[in-house]
Amino acid sequence: MSVDDSDPGHAIRTGGQGTRVSGPRVLVAGASIAGPALAHWLRRWGAEVTVVERAPELRPGGQAVDARGVAKEVIGRMGLDAAVRAACTDTAGAHTVDVDGQVLETFRVDDDDGDGFIADIEILRGDLSQVLYDDTSDVVEYVFGDRIAGLAQDADGVDVVFAGGNRRRFDLVVGADGLHSELRATVFGPHERFLRHLGHVLAFCSVPNEFGLDRWLLEYQDQRSGRSALLRPIQDATRAMAMFSFASAGFDVDHRDVEAQKALLRKRMAGLGWLTADILAHLDDAPDFYLDQVAQVVMDRWSSGRVGLLGDAAFSSSPMSGQGTGLALVGAYLLAGELAAAGWDPDAGFARYEARMRSYVEANQEIGRLNARSRGVPGPDAEPLPDFTGEWFTELVGRAINGVELPDYAGVPGSTVQAGPQTSSSDKP
Repeated sequence: MSVDDSDPGHAIRTGGQGTRVSGPRVLVAGASIAGPALAHWLRRWGAEVTVVERAPELRPGGQAVDARGVAKEVIGRMGLDAAVRAACTDTAGAHTVDVDGQVLETFRVDDDDGDGFIADIEILRGDLSQVLYDDTSDVVEYVFGDRIAGLAQDADGVDVVFAGGNRRRFDLVVGADGLHSELRATVFGPHERFLRHLGHVLAFCSVPNEFGLDRWLLEYQDQRSGRSALLRPIQDATRAMAMFSFASAGFDVDHRDVEAQKALLRKRMAGLGWLTADILAHLDDAPDFYLDQVAQVVMDRWSSGRVGLLGDAAFSSSPMSGQGTGLALVGAYLLAGELAAAGWDPDAGFARYEARMRSYVEANQEIGRLNARSRGVPGPDAEPLPDFTGEWFTELVGRAINGVELPDYAGVPGSTVQAGPQTSSSDKP
């Protein structure tokens, strides 16, 4: 893509295919879910978008993620309902079982109109990422195998230095780079200032489906130790997705040291019973192993000047909420819409985005904290659990699923112009 880096921001520039593009240049860090979703809406409203991802390619697999309530409306407005549903896990429901595999409780996908424990839109994180990438790759510049190494902003834009050595100027920069966001640490301060550990660790990996799974998720929980093991079906019937959870007051394993993480998981899952040993036997062959603390990100503000945050980087609710993907999708819609509606003024756009999202985020973070407490190890010092049958909890769940307004942004001029193609860091000028 030919870019005049001396241009402060809103002049007409040349995109890939020789198309004239007007609008701000926006750099998005992270190509999982929040980043490509934001890229979709930014392009819809006329911005020129670059997404940089430190991984060499899209990451496959990962945990199953859900879209409920207002997040399903966002998917519909993106025109991606059919594509997302075609990639869903097609899970019929879930059984909780005892150590011998006997069913204790059953949840079905049509419970609560598809917004229950098993949502009717349930998809592997990697599969949703692929759908969003496929939707945007022709009109958004993707740079894989690189990352933001430094930046400096002024009244007119942001100068960015990439780890690969390139230097470019953008009008806005958005961090959608996850729980351990490097951009957040660079601009807002160290991770420990914002991370709130909820006392659990989760691990995910895909394994051969030698367990006879057929559209039904199975979960075993050992209430005495606060540990659990789970198997869920995926579209590929020869494979299954495994998930492990254990209580942990601290977390001292490098989130990038995979071998140390596997050793920790084996140690903490020893003796759990059920199918645990059989699942762990495939750990070394898993192509998509992931382990991390269950944590939330709590911040007073999600922007600083021309730099903003989105998704887990800004307001992780933790996997215990079941709503991280919903927050990312809804946040992407509102962030792009409010920036465009404000004429790309960062102060006004970021402020309106935060005002619209804050209550929705807080409700989902409260759900995550309550779920983490309910899975804690019982003991004399454990905080008593609230009555989840009360009206307060019904109201909280309602706010967590549907508690945010989606403006139609009808007055914002759209654009269908094409931007540059996907590149690798070595292809950049």
